[in-house]
Amino acid sequence: MSASFVFLLAAFFGLAAIGMPIAYAMFVAAIGYLFVTGKDVGLFSEQILNNLVDSFVLLAVPLFILAANLMNAGGVSERMLLFCQALVGRFRGGLAHVNVVASIIFAGMSGSAIADAAGVGKLLTEMMVKTKRYTPGFAAAISAASSTIGPIIPPSIPMVLYALVSDTSVGYLFLGGIIPGLIMAAALMGAIAWVARKRDFPRDDTVPIRELPRATVRAFPALMLPVILLYGIYGGAATPTEAASLAALYALMLAGLVYRSLTIREAFRLFAESARSTTVVALIIAGAFIFNYIVASENIPQLVAGWMRGVDVHPLVFLLLVNLLFLALGCLFDATTMLLVLVPLFLPAAREMGIDLVHFGVVIVVNIMLGLVTPPYGVLLFVMNGLTGIPLRDIIREMWLFLFILLAALLLMILVPETVLWLPRQFGYTG
Repeated sequence: MSASFVFLLAAFFGLAAIGMPIAYAMFVAAIGYLFVTGKDVGLFSEQILNNLVDSFVLLAVPLFILAANLMNAGGVSERMLLFCQALVGRFRGGLAHVNVVASIIFAGMSGSAIADAAGVGKLLTEMMVKTKRYTPGFAAAISAASSTIGPIIPPSIPMVLYALVSDTSVGYLFLGGIIPGLIMAAALMGAIAWVARKRDFPRDDTVPIRELPRATVRAFPALMLPVILLYGIYGGAATPTEAASLAALYALMLAGLVYRSLTIREAFRLFAESARSTTVVALIIAGAFIFNYIVASENIPQLVAGWMRGVDVHPLVFLLLVNLLFLALGCLFDATTMLLVLVPLFLPAAREMGIDLVHFGVVIVVNIMLGLVTPPYGVLLFVMNGLTGIPLRDIIREMWLFLFILLAALLLMILVPETVLWLPRQFGYTG
C-alpha cells in the first residue's frame, strides 16, 4: 500500500467527516491521488464514462426507481393496504402485521427501502398513530424495520449493483433474496405478536372477511407486477434490465389507465424526480469506478486475500468478520458506496475461500439494509423522523427489539447458506 493510497483514504474520510457528499468526496480524493501520482486524469474520465454508458445492468437502476415512484404516487398503496388489512388485520397488533405484509408486497414492486418507507411506511405510521392504540415510536420503528425487506425480495437495486461489481447473475441473486426476505418478515411478525401480547394491544377495527375477495380484485393488477417481473426473468422472456423496463411501463399504465390516479403533469414530475434520484446514484457509481480502479492498481484486494491466507481464516469466520465490519459501517455510509467501493475489496478473498458469491451477495445486502436501521445514524430512522415528525429518540427506543430480531435472522442466513441458495438451485444454479 503506497503513501499515495494512504493520502487518498485520509482525504476521502476527512472530506466525508466534514459533511461533503460521499460522491464529491470520492471525486476530490481520487483527483488528488491522480495528481500526486502523476497519472492521466483524462484517461480515467474516459474509462468512467465508458463504464457508465456500456453497462447494460446499470440501466435497470433508473427503471426500478421510476417504477417505485409511479407505484407510490399512482393510488396503488391505498388499494394494497386494504388488501393487507383484510388479510392479517384481524390479529392482535393488526396494523403492525399489515405493515410487514405490505412491505413484502411492495418489495416486489420497488426494490428500494427508502421508497417503501416514504410510501407505504408513512401511510401506515399515520394510520397506527391515529388509532391511539400504538405509541408513535413503535409505529415508526416497525415501518422502518419492515422497509428493510424492500431490497431483499426482488426486484432489488442493491443486488443489481452487487452483480455489477461481482459479475454474478442478477437473476440468481433475485431468487436468493426471496426466502431471506420472508424469514425477515416472519421474524418481525413474531416480534410484533410478542409485543402485542406483552403490552396487551387491543384488536384493530378489522376489515370483514367477506371484503377480502373485493379487496383482492381491487389490488390484483398491482399484485401482478412482481409476478410479471419474475416470470419475465425466470421464464427466459426478458433480461433483468428488460424486465425493469416492463415494470416501469406496467406501473405507468396501471396508475394512468387502470386506476386513473395519475395526471400527465404528475407523471412528468415523477419522471423528473426519478431522474434526480438516478443522478445521485450515478454520481456515486462514477466516483466508485475511480476508487475501484485505484484500488485495483494498488493491488488492495490481493493484499486482503493474501492476509486472509496468511492467518488461515476459516470461511465462516471470514463471513462473520466481514458482516461485523459492514454492520458498523452501514449506519455511516449509504448502500451504493458500500456495494461499489467496499465489497470489491473482499471478493477475491471470498472466491479463494470457496464462498458462494450469490450467498455472499445476499447476506451483504441484508447486512447493509440492517445498517439503515442501526441507531444512532441509520438512514431510515431519519427518514421516518422527517416524514412523520416523531422524535428520533422514541423511534430508536422501539427499534432495538426489531434490530436484534433481524440480526438473528441474518445470523441464520450466514450459518445456513441453503436459506439463500436452495431456491436458485431449483432454477438451475450450480454454484
